[in-house]
Amino acid sequence: MKNKKGLTLIELITVIAILAVLMTVLLAIIDPVAQIQKSRDARRKSDLSQIQKAIEQYYNDNRKYPDSTGSTPPSQCLPSQTYEIEFGNGNNQCLAVDWGKNGFSPYISILPIDPRAASGTKYVYVTANNGQTYYLYASLERASTDASACNAGAACLGLSGLGVSNTACGSTCNYGVTSPNVSP
Repeated sequence: MKNKKGLTLIELITVIAILAVLMTVLLAIIDPVAQIQKSRDARRKSDLSQIQKAIEQYYNDNRKYPDSTGSTPPSQCLPSQTYEIEFGNGNNQCLAVDWGKNGFSPYISILPIDPRAASGTKYVYVTANNGQTYYLYASLERASTDASACNAGAACLGLSGLGVSNTACGSTCNYGVTSPNVSP
């Protein structure tokens, strides 16, 4: 009996308690929910950058930005009625393109969708009637801590002048990219 090997119950409980404290501290430092939100926000920024590049290529080919429209006929492509992206085909006709399904050929093969589209968040594209200005918005989850968010995480100021709701993105539209001649 002199060569007992193993841990006593007290020693085992002490080891488990120390591991529990270490795991709690580690989870508090890492904050996995915040990391997931940060990841989705990075994807939103990347998506809007890709769409922006496609829109700028369209502009270089057509000397105007693609039309934005809601459910109006082609002759009435009004930016105040858009909550989904729809691009023009160069003949001043509005051509519907679904987020995540179809592309905006030849500029981008598939239009990206918001990472939380199933929860109702989406990207919003609006263009001015003259085709020389566009706005593209998203809703960042960590906007209050993101330096690139509009208006310290509140709704982008450009929305009100466009007649678009501050929550057209499914939540507060607090991040935007635009044509070079305006700001979000």
